[in-house]
Amino acid sequence: MAEIRTAHLFTIRLRVGEIQPLGKTPFGDRRVAVVESGSFEGARLKGTVLKGGTDWILLRADDVLQLDVRLTLKTHDDQIIAMTYRGYRHGPAAVIERLNRGEKVDPAEYYFRTAPFFETASEKYSWLNRVICVATGDRRADGPVYDVFEVL
Repeated sequence: MAEIRTAHLFTIRLRVGEIQPLGKTPFGDRRVAVVESGSFEGARLKGTVLKGGTDWILLRADDVLQLDVRLTLKTHDDQIIAMTYRGYRHGPAAVIERLNRGEKVDPAEYYFRTAPFFETASEKYSWLNRVICVATGDRRADGPVYDVFEVL
């Protein structure tokens, strides 16, 4: 089998607002966070994240944080791109406690990975409709930062 190769697509920074608890469901502790703003930049595209995206967070019984995110990206040349991703964040309890307190934690100390997908009507960025991506995350006090990689 061929080795999987990737290329950096962009770095995206999100500012997340207040997290609203929905309570315990049969699947875990559910919360919803609103994405207030953000930005993304890479060699092939850059722009801003529009307010109103959401992250349906699920803290599972095994202490894995499961993410289900929907965002709207606006490129520097006024094109709209829908970005969705699912992923996981987990690590040693002491590390997760530090993250939850808003402390700066080296991303190598915990697992934070997502699988982004894109949808757009833009002809210029239509190639995004046909790529698979993976991302590594870094949780900061005001929101996550992801390095998104296209799988070649």
